[in-house]
Amino acid sequence: MSRADKPLPTLDYLQPRIRASRVLAALGYYGLLACLFIFNAFIDDLHGANPVVIVSVLLLPLLIFLPGIAIGHIRTHAWLCFAINLYFIYGVQTSFVPGKQVYGGLLVATTVLYFLAALVYVRWSYQAQRVRNDAVSARHQPG
Repeated sequence: MSRADKPLPTLDYLQPRIRASRVLAALGYYGLLACLFIFNAFIDDLHGANPVVIVSVLLLPLLIFLPGIAIGHIRTHAWLCFAINLYFIYGVQTSFVPGKQVYGGLLVATTVLYFLAALVYVRWSYQAQRVRNDAVSARHQPG
């Protein structure tokens, strides 16, 4: 006994969810960038380290994904879900440092927001692509 394929949702159902999840993912991404930049450039005592170097090391891996995030590229969101886990771990570790609990909590919150929003953005975007492809192929079927 084989399982029947579950029907895909309609585009009317998917489009508003795709837009909302992309906005939430962008909010998490840009929030993480802002958190890292503001705290390390202006607030944290770096014990004599050059703030430009510290901020560059923290932000460069995230900024690599910026063009794809800005245009809404689906695969970029999926790949950043892997990379953002490092910032989640950094946020959890930082939240145990006395005096940095709020900063660590903000890092955790922004990474979780991005991860969950990007996860559903990728899922719903690929579902919408499948719906569009099925509609196009149904129009070109002879018969």
